[in-house]
Amino acid sequence: MERRNKKTSIFFIFMLLVFCSSYAQNTNKQEALAHVINILEEQYHVQFNYAEDTIDGVFLQMPNKNLLFAEVLTFLESNTNLLFSKLSDGLILVKPKDDIMLCGYVKDKDNFQPLVSATIQTLKSSTTTDENGFFQIKIEDFAQPITIRFLGYKTVSKPYSEFLKSNCDDVFLVPNVQSLSEIVISNYITSGINKINNGSYEINFSDFDILPGLIDNDVLQSVQAFPGIMSLNETVSDINIRGGTHDQNLILWDGIKMYQSGHFFGLISMYNPQITHKVSILKNGSDVIYTDGVSGTINMQTERNINTEFKGNIGINLTDFNGFVDIPVGKKSSVQIAARKSISDFFKTPTYNEFFDRISQNTELENTTTITNTDKSFDFYDTSLRWLYKISEKDELRLNFIKVSNELIFNEKAIIDAVEKSRDSRLTQNSIAGALYYNRIWNNKLKTTFEAYETDYKLRAVNANIIDSQRFLQKNIVSESSIKLKADYKLNTRLAILGGYHFVETEVTNLDDVDVPLFRLLVSEVVRTHGVFSQVTYKSINNNTSINLGLRYNFIEKFSKSIYEPRLSFSQKFLENFTIDVLGEFKHQNTSQIINFQNDFLGIEKRRWQLSNNNDIPIIISKQISVGTSFSNNGWLVSIEAYYKNVEGITTQSQGFKNQYEFEKKSGSYQVTGLDLLLRKSIDRFNMWLSYSLMNNDYIFKDLEVNSFRSNFHISDAITIGTAYTDKNIKIAAGLNWHKGRPTTGPIKGDEIINNEVNFDATNSKSLEDYLRVDVSVLHDFKLGNKAKAKLGMSVWNVFNKKNELDNSYQTNNEVINETYQTSLGITPNAVFRLTF
Repeated sequence: MERRNKKTSIFFIFMLLVFCSSYAQNTNKQEALAHVINILEEQYHVQFNYAEDTIDGVFLQMPNKNLLFAEVLTFLESNTNLLFSKLSDGLILVKPKDDIMLCGYVKDKDNFQPLVSATIQTLKSSTTTDENGFFQIKIEDFAQPITIRFLGYKTVSKPYSEFLKSNCDDVFLVPNVQSLSEIVISNYITSGINKINNGSYEINFSDFDILPGLIDNDVLQSVQAFPGIMSLNETVSDINIRGGTHDQNLILWDGIKMYQSGHFFGLISMYNPQITHKVSILKNGSDVIYTDGVSGTINMQTERNINTEFKGNIGINLTDFNGFVDIPVGKKSSVQIAARKSISDFFKTPTYNEFFDRISQNTELENTTTITNTDKSFDFYDTSLRWLYKISEKDELRLNFIKVSNELIFNEKAIIDAVEKSRDSRLTQNSIAGALYYNRIWNNKLKTTFEAYETDYKLRAVNANIIDSQRFLQKNIVSESSIKLKADYKLNTRLAILGGYHFVETEVTNLDDVDVPLFRLLVSEVVRTHGVFSQVTYKSINNNTSINLGLRYNFIEKFSKSIYEPRLSFSQKFLENFTIDVLGEFKHQNTSQIINFQNDFLGIEKRRWQLSNNNDIPIIISKQISVGTSFSNNGWLVSIEAYYKNVEGITTQSQGFKNQYEFEKKSGSYQVTGLDLLLRKSIDRFNMWLSYSLMNNDYIFKDLEVNSFRSNFHISDAITIGTAYTDKNIKIAAGLNWHKGRPTTGPIKGDEIINNEVNFDATNSKSLEDYLRVDVSVLHDFKLGNKAKAKLGMSVWNVFNKKNELDNSYQTNNEVINETYQTSLGITPNAVFRLTF
């Protein structure tokens, strides 16, 4: 897409934001109580006395103008949690009611039977229903939502004002035939991060507080808060889950497999946090519906509820400006649109400069003694859309679309024969994807889902070599289509069966094209996979036992190969505060990323996707098992998990060697044993945590000179310490990240060079310096007028400006060894302002 078209689309989105904001303000019938009081004081010539925080956050409809004043006071008390008392003629005292109680009966909407042991929860208290479905709960805050949930039913969450309060009325829950999953540990690290009974973890951004160094909910930076998940080079495009490479992660955006992760070539996530509602992280024990991702799964989802009121926000930080709208289309449909654009076209911030310097290290962007690179520019944007349509009570349709673009351009200059010559080099990285989902609820037991998506990724580089008068064109293109049919059948409230079929077609194209001398290599391959899966889910009546047991069968057409993949997740609560988890899975994947040469694609995004050929590029197959236990009580959480992972079919090219094996093309495996530990303590508004990961990660390459040695991603010890303070309007977080230096291979001392080549020592026998980083962040929420809300935040990444060693390499030049380092981001500030309406 041309640059002017990108700007036009972004301009359209923001004009839409402004228009819809105005429309929403004119059509919303809810008014702030402060505004209602001002009108009533003028209309009835009275004065209301109150404390500001008493009425803050209270909204209601404007009373009818024809009511008597006594009737107005009754109306106000019925629609708020406040008392309006007459002190004298014309003076009204406003104060909170004492012990506001809500009661009711929770029942099944289809058969009207009471639901026993349903959970009713506010932010500060909770209760369960008795044998008649009856509950009673104290309401501390009129504005906060009350949540009612029961296993196998859709959760209800709404404020006190939306419940009928004259009697203990019935509250009906709708049966949900989806998986029988529930939260077993809430606030796992901080608010909004929860552990689910199938062994996965969930980040709910609507309840999310704050993490050190983050102020704008970067999706893929947030997942690195979990023990066992990190990025050794500080990018979201190289996330390592339990010692695996990034290409071994299955990354889904609303069910669409994505082959690109970041903007700025990995320094920030390309998934707009304003439209991403929650993220599920599975390190092991994934459901049978998932294929690929032999190391782990990161599943991002947009909101699944239809919004009936306009919502939106606009924001700016030191890398981009962005906007989001959620527009109701009638009562059965809503559209969410999110857009983001880099601000580098207008001005360059310290954050932009630090990011640009980071991606330029050891690449074609750096100047040499004969070449000068000028006019460097970088631009990115993304656009996301989700349309949800409730066709009927039983039928639902969802459409998704995402487009992402990164573009780097610079001018290469050199003096040749006393004449200055120049040519442009550029690198573009783009993704575009769309999906269709149709859900049908046949009855309170059976639900079917149809899913189809198309995802395309393209990496393109033009490297202009002035000295040799050469143009080098490279392309890496992935095009994937998927169709999935699945059925959920709930036998009863404790047992459910899942089954389905999944077809995936993946095409990968690689191009290397040189004009002088003429050379062109174009390779395009296709792999089609058929998958059939089935899974049984069991949940005990007392909610203490949860089992998911499934099997996935895969048939790869091209190789006539069958692969069976059992999956297991088991969770058992005992002694009230303890939980034990057992997880296991077999998985495979047909795609991987490799590095042919360190200067491919300008040396910036040097990895390219390739397909397995079942020969020298094997199908990657993994086996994992883990056992863990956790204790949670009185604000304390202790969680520990031991695991074993074996991954076969990796290649030397996929592991990023920069030593004697850099140009080898061999296949092998790696084995990881490790331990993930988390300690967390919550005290009032403070939250403190410490995570520790212990790992042993070894390669096995039978065709190399040395068969077994430490993995390039072996980090024996990693520690994260964090603390967060959350008050009504302010959030503060600080954290420390430390881990052992990654393995490296140096030359043999005293015999460093043989035949003008580096004489390397034993592979990965040395380590870089230990990594250490301290981050801080602060957010302040406040109101602008009666309806608009604003957020102002600041963060500092790497407060002490420590230049951590991320990677190194050795080269020879005239019998002299040169060692080069890739270093981390230095001190990197960021700031955000967001207006929500």
